Amino acid sequence: MIADLPDRIYEAAFVPELWPEVLDQLSRVSNSAAASLILFNGIAPPKFAATDLIRPVLEAFDAANGWQNSDEVQLLFSMTPPSAFVYDADYFPPEALESNHLRLDRTRPLGIGGQVGSFVFMPTGEMALFSTERWQHNDRPSPDEMSRLNALRPHLARAGLVATRLGLERARGTVSAMEKMGLPAAVLSSTGRVVAVNQLLETMPSVFRPAARGDMSIGDREADLLFQQAIHDVPGHAEPPVRSIPVQPREGRPPLIIHLLPLHRAAHDIFSGGHMLMAATALSASSMVPSPALLTGLFDLTPAEARLASALSQGLALKDAAAGLKVTVKTARTYLERIFAKTGTRQQSQLVALLKGADRFPPS
Repeated sequence: MIADLPDRIYEAAFVPELWPEVLDQLSRVSNSAAASLILFNGIAPPKFAATDLIRPVLEAFDAANGWQNSDEVQLLFSMTPPSAFVYDADYFPPEALESNHLRLDRTRPLGIGGQVGSFVFMPTGEMALFSTERWQHNDRPSPDEMSRLNALRPHLARAGLVATRLGLERARGTVSAMEKMGLPAAVLSSTGRVVAVNQLLETMPSVFRPAARGDMSIGDREADLLFQQAIHDVPGHAEPPVRSIPVQPREGRPPLIIHLLPLHRAAHDIFSGGHMLMAATALSASSMVPSPALLTGLFDLTPAEARLASALSQGLALKDAAAGLKVTVKTARTYLERIFAKTGTRQQSQLVALLKGADRFPPS
């Protein structure tokens, strides 16, 4: 079941009526009672999708203005977000959990206990909360259950970016969907041929460049290498690996992250037979005081890799960062090599410049 779940996650990003089925699978792979997706976007009330058991609870919570009155919800935006799924009892103060009667008075009669959730903060300012509800008799999740959820987190993060931009509305054709996303975007074939682009992408010719046979290239050597590998390095041009690719900043332009999302089943039909959607998000210097959670969502870093990258971006030497994380320098170097590969950087100074949103990379 879990092998097929990433495909379903990406399909639901464009066809939101599929989220309840996807969330049901998410609860099943984690041995949970139910699951939900809640999208926070500014001051407007959140939008949500949920499985049948928990949906009435969320509807009642929403009707009672629970989002504004809940200590838990307020803490979501004031505490440092974790870079992985967390068990609520290990994250929130006990008094915040016990005072949430709007929730508890409705979940306890259903046999539901705590929650395991992941907060994905988007570079565009929104936040997606993926949450699974635990049975009271099976409240604390096992390491294996947490591992299965965290393996899905990068897919959920990318799908969450699209879901927040579309507002949990169904994509209605290639052009309208790409305009509504409000991000530079293109639809590509399985071989990388450009099927369609939106106007925002067309205004960035220094970043997105035409190539032979209707293909596209990235105007940054390291990013283009990762981009071409993501599209072409699968034998027989099968489904491309899903990637989030960083593009280094240039004068007058902040760093970018290029996200590649596969288009399956209904999403494939919506986007005129395209096989992948490419969307770019810009990072401001203020957003690049990078938390491990942001780094995990952007670059597919593991929680350990994200913690190291965040420590390095604060100016720590590798030895000091390793000591702070209680790992050996050898282990930290292994993590750093993986971080380099995932972020398209080759030197620690380049990595720090990317993460902090510097005006330009130092010379190689």
